[in-house]
Amino acid sequence: MAEVFVDQADLGGGTQGQALRLFLRNKAAVFGAVLLVAVFVMTFIVPIWYVRDPGDLVARPHLRPGEDGLLLGTDNLGRDMTAVVVYGGQTTLRVAAGAAMLIVFLGVTVGAIAGYYGGWVDSALMRFTEFFQVLPGLLFAIVVVALFEPSFWTITVAIGAVSWPGIARLTRADFLRLKNLEFVKAARAIGTTDFRIITRVILPNAMPTLIVSSTLIMGSAILFEAGLAFLGLADVNSPSWGLAIGRGRDFFTINWWAVTFPGLAIFATVLGLSLVGDGLQDAFNPKLRGR
Repeated sequence: MAEVFVDQADLGGGTQGQALRLFLRNKAAVFGAVLLVAVFVMTFIVPIWYVRDPGDLVARPHLRPGEDGLLLGTDNLGRDMTAVVVYGGQTTLRVAAGAAMLIVFLGVTVGAIAGYYGGWVDSALMRFTEFFQVLPGLLFAIVVVALFEPSFWTITVAIGAVSWPGIARLTRADFLRLKNLEFVKAARAIGTTDFRIITRVILPNAMPTLIVSSTLIMGSAILFEAGLAFLGLADVNSPSWGLAIGRGRDFFTINWWAVTFPGLAIFATVLGLSLVGDGLQDAFNPKLRGR
């Protein structure tokens, strides 16, 4: 039996190496990865030497990009838009990453238990999932954030609470398919506990699908956070891309750059995540190589 698990590990390593080669051959996926690296550098590396509070009023309002040495100009109050975009990205990405981790944790936990045990456990958990799936997501998130003070945690929980059913159903489908394969039956036959089978035997084989889904979930979480911030449901002391767009929408005709540059940052990040997700899907599915 030990030899069986060694073979599985060797096969996994070979598959991962092949997937990496296929990913690197995908020009669109590589371009998406470059976009994400550029966004990461802009939001987490640039602030090391560009130290400026995005809330400070540094010049007169509505300065165009390049005027008075300000790369992206100023907004309607005279805030430096470069600082707003750079530091706002940190808030947006942290909220999106936190929400994505919560979504994956809830979805994988519910889906794995439902798919592995089946029967009444599966039925009960799927009815519970359907309850959240039919809720109007944005409206429910607005209510949650409005009832509590907008903060990193409330926004993260609000996004995660309405977005996990999709990953739960995907995980459930993978577990229903994998739990009856020979290597799972062999692990069960030698007395391996259910917890170890779920976490160490089945889940690693479902990881390619979950990794692809996680990139798309991250993109959706960014758009969700930006939508809430645009509506004013954000911490005003923590700048974000959505909040910057919401603040500048009333002055778009005379100060288009205060909306355009945060919007481009959101567009580039979500596009990068989408292209990387598509590339990973092709890399982990050899049948899609010729697409």
